[in-house]
Amino acid sequence: MKTLFDKVWEKHVIIGEEGEAQLIYIDLHLLHEVTSPQAFSGLRMENRKVRRPELCFATMDHNTPTIKEDREYIKDEISRAQLEALEKNCKEFDIELAHMKDSRNGIVHIVGPEQGLTQPGKTIVCGDSHTATHGAFGAIAFGIGTSEVEHVLATQTLWQKKPKNMGIKVTGKLPKGVYAKDVILYFIRTYGVAIGNGYAFEFFGDTIENMNMEERLTICNMAIEAGGKCGIIAPDEKTFEYLKGKQYAPKGIKWEEKIKEWKELYTDSIEAYDKLIEIDVSNLIPQVTWGTSPEMTIDITGVFPQIKDRNDEKAYEYMDLKPGDSPKEIPLKHVFIGSCTNGRLSDLIVGASYIRGRKVNKNITAIVVPGSQIVKKEAEKMGIDKIFKEAGFQWREAGCSTCLGMNPDLIPSGEHCASTSNRNFEGRQGKGARTHLVSPAMAVLAAIYGHFVDSRKEVGEEQI
Repeated sequence: MKTLFDKVWEKHVIIGEEGEAQLIYIDLHLLHEVTSPQAFSGLRMENRKVRRPELCFATMDHNTPTIKEDREYIKDEISRAQLEALEKNCKEFDIELAHMKDSRNGIVHIVGPEQGLTQPGKTIVCGDSHTATHGAFGAIAFGIGTSEVEHVLATQTLWQKKPKNMGIKVTGKLPKGVYAKDVILYFIRTYGVAIGNGYAFEFFGDTIENMNMEERLTICNMAIEAGGKCGIIAPDEKTFEYLKGKQYAPKGIKWEEKIKEWKELYTDSIEAYDKLIEIDVSNLIPQVTWGTSPEMTIDITGVFPQIKDRNDEKAYEYMDLKPGDSPKEIPLKHVFIGSCTNGRLSDLIVGASYIRGRKVNKNITAIVVPGSQIVKKEAEKMGIDKIFKEAGFQWREAGCSTCLGMNPDLIPSGEHCASTSNRNFEGRQGKGARTHLVSPAMAVLAAIYGHFVDSRKEVGEEQI
């Protein structure tokens, strides 16, 4: 009796006893400009080659400006040096790179799935904590540090201790105006940022089954925020349909063989989990973070909690809020729609569905940053860019943007931003920036009204 995670893990163990560190084989190594330069330097110092360059894929995302003109010359010296180093390293070590002018360029965790690099049953690593995203395909995917990036480049393997298994059963039909982002925020709020320490999460249940692949990616993306090693979801017909025809997906007879293999990737019984959590989202209310950790979250209809410890006290000081206030009273100045959490085409479609004939509030600066150039192009084909621009949103090039303060898209100190990203830590969006995590629907409505409103009361059209 095994879990989905067990089955994938065991196929990749090279040596090592269970309960101890084991050497596992890595099927896909994704790279970007921030965590790779030192790793490549380490290879040179030891006169080593990349063991399997064809199993590596790189993209530029964290440091890339999202205004087209700014991409011609990167003004920030550190950012420019990292981007130039990635290009040089990929050329020297024969690794495929989706550079800024490449039509496939975008955030690494969006590029992997849309290129068909992310597949069921794979082990996937990247020097980025939100690598957990790729687990939505039934892969074991997790973030690694720079020294581990070097180890994988040199050996295509990694020493890891197998985590325990935690099943997260999610049931119930989501109310209109409530989305995958609300589900994962609610989970983190309920069980805390440490519930997953020492565990791999598997999300399952009818709610997960009814989600499309992009919604499942949102769920797994934030598994790390609950302390999990990774998040994983069993592949099904939706997974196969999503992958079919993608550039790096198997073709012909190999495709048929893989489908048979992938259909065996499921948990045999809930008894196989070391721990099981069940949540019912039938009556879930849209979620908003108020503090400086993803677990500091409340319902849009609620009020900020009383101070229970020094962490709460510090969070209120940083955010300039106080217990008993309502989310609707947060003095928003910025709205960001994008990131590897909610920068996919379906996220932009949802956001656009709430706009019809409306305008961005005069007190709000709102930007939309597609997660990849492919997402951007597809959205423009559908006219989504026009809907956003006519409402007063800025429409940008692909990149991590203001999810984190590593590029020009910074939130000014002391100002509040409604963000579809994944972290609301102090300084995450720029020094002194104040971040509130929400779904794309909540973010769009905040841009229109100038403050948070309940997305259930403003249900968008299902199609734009």
